[in-house]
Amino acid sequence: MEVWKNIKIKRSFRQIRMEKIFRSSLVLIALSILVMVFAFMLTLIIQSLPSIKALGFGFLYGKTWDPVANIYGTYPFLLGTLLTSFLALLISIPFSFSIAIFLGEYYPRGWFSEFLKNAIELIAAVPSVIYGFWGLFVLVPIVRSIELKMGITPYGIGIFTSSLILAIMIIPYAASLGREMIRMVPAELKEAAYSLGATRWEVIRMVIIPYSKSGLFAGVLLSLGRALGETMAVTMVIGNTSIIPKSIFDPGNTMASVIANEFTEAASTLYLSSLIELGLILFLVTVVINIIGKKVISRFTQ
Repeated sequence: MEVWKNIKIKRSFRQIRMEKIFRSSLVLIALSILVMVFAFMLTLIIQSLPSIKALGFGFLYGKTWDPVANIYGTYPFLLGTLLTSFLALLISIPFSFSIAIFLGEYYPRGWFSEFLKNAIELIAAVPSVIYGFWGLFVLVPIVRSIELKMGITPYGIGIFTSSLILAIMIIPYAASLGREMIRMVPAELKEAAYSLGATRWEVIRMVIIPYSKSGLFAGVLLSLGRALGETMAVTMVIGNTSIIPKSIFDPGNTMASVIANEFTEAASTLYLSSLIELGLILFLVTVVINIIGKKVISRFTQ
């Protein structure tokens, strides 16, 4: 009996030790992520110092980007980044929410649900360069024909085309997270609403969406973060011009596409530092938008 007690005591001590080790490893992993993020930001800041010292705040609102004359202004790229990302978000939200409601409420199970879910996940897995090729050969001619009918200069490529590509690419993120949140709505709440005579539309509008709105907004925020940093697909269809777009059908550029196009051509230290500062601005814009999005989510969920 005494031996059995000793064995149990040793086993409990071993479990406590393993739990401490596991907890310490989780803390270390979490801290390493924080260190990595700060390392990214510190590296960008250090490499951007020549540009920050030489150009100052004029880099943010400058409207001309001319590496030959050593003139660097990021305003056209900042505007192009925000235009393409938010326009893509506006286009994708109705489709994302509709897919989430359809798969989460109408067809949560079955072969058709699994087929559609796998197809949506496949959209997220397709490399962005494939989207760029598809946009060049399929979407650009369609947009060009629409522009001809509207009496607009038929570029085909531009802000609108890249926003359409981005909208298709970011739909799976909000749709997948929204579907899971809708499936987590307690059945008792829906059954109570049905017992009071509510229709399915009323249950969706007054029960499901209010209960899962935090997850829906989180999916939208995740989609926006994906759109802000997209490079290859946007680079192939946006036009890559440093001119400020006057409409959504004009060619433009984003910060990510400028870095991808010109980084290997940066001959001078100031040119290279300006491109790295573009990356720093993109990093800070993403952080600010995520903070604002989390504030909005917390306010809506109160």
